[in-house]
Amino acid sequence: MPLYLNEEQTMLRDAAQQFVSESAPVSHMRGLRDANDATGFSRDLWKQFAEMGFTGILIPESDGGLGLGHVEAGVVLEEIGRNLSPSPFLTTAVAAVSALKGSSHAERWFPGILAGETVAALAIDERAKHGDAIGMKAERSGNGFKLTGTKQFVAHGHVADLLIVAARTAGSPEDEAGVTLFAVPKDAANMTADPQRLADASLAARMTFDGVEVDADAVIGQVDDGRTVLNALLGAGRTGAAAEMLGVGGGAMDMTVQYLKERKQFGVLIGSFQALQHRAAHLYSELEVARAAMLKAQQLLDAGDAKADAAVSVAKAMAGMASTLAVQEGVQMHGGIGMTDEYDIGFYMKRGRVLAELFGDTNYHADALARAAGY
Repeated sequence: MPLYLNEEQTMLRDAAQQFVSESAPVSHMRGLRDANDATGFSRDLWKQFAEMGFTGILIPESDGGLGLGHVEAGVVLEEIGRNLSPSPFLTTAVAAVSALKGSSHAERWFPGILAGETVAALAIDERAKHGDAIGMKAERSGNGFKLTGTKQFVAHGHVADLLIVAARTAGSPEDEAGVTLFAVPKDAANMTADPQRLADASLAARMTFDGVEVDADAVIGQVDDGRTVLNALLGAGRTGAAAEMLGVGGGAMDMTVQYLKERKQFGVLIGSFQALQHRAAHLYSELEVARAAMLKAQQLLDAGDAKADAAVSVAKAMAGMASTLAVQEGVQMHGGIGMTDEYDIGFYMKRGRVLAELFGDTNYHADALARAAGY
């Protein structure tokens, strides 16, 4: 498979680039932050995403969507990252759709996602860092289940219409089996959300489930075998986060290169200094290598290839390293002014840091690859 976009994907990229840069540039994110917006994103903008057809990229044509793949979703996410555009696209139109696809829940939730009216949140993590352990309990209660426990870093959890919750129906927290996924609506009783500002000014909630009762129809997939659906959700989310990180890194690099072409020191453009040229060239190379890894992971996911999981971990790890290099070099080459709030480069560093932790950081995925190889 070629590691570049075809003609149709290039046209989608051009459309996404124009739409996101005009409708949700960095100033849009800055405005929400300065207004201390309690939602964390613009619902009007989310509806505009739907009008562009973006929310239906991964939804099958039989359900009213476009029936495209992770490559196309990544095209949109890269532009979201490049412009630091706050939106529930990654959690809702990518990760949640991947979990609900083919299930009985698609009929209920896909129309709202297609219309830009429904927002989904992912209640997966329970610790300070992303991990595989799931200890939250789901106990049999009548014809359904009772959910008890807490979740952390649930992006959009305080305003989501749907929460996809991973809970344990058998075994201990470290066990692979015994996990079940549930679709929990926002109006479920005994569920509370405590939203917190993250480093990039986005909002993620600490969720408490104090005996939340759901019926058996809330189960996504099979009881005790939720890892299958959870892995599909995480694969989509990790690859999508890698794409958004590459957008963040690319946006930071573009801003930095432009600064090198404009900033003078002692009457000389600093972009003419060979040392800075070498650093910029190195950064470009690292981003392109990470982009190739990302495209490979997207293509394998779309093909349902057995090697997709390893490729996803490679993509997430490499995108994390490349985007971190991009934002660090960006701040350094901007000099002292790069640390000020007036310049946008610092916002790229903050967003990159949050995305690096989402769905597992570079160390998590390097460890996963090592374990899979027998180390």
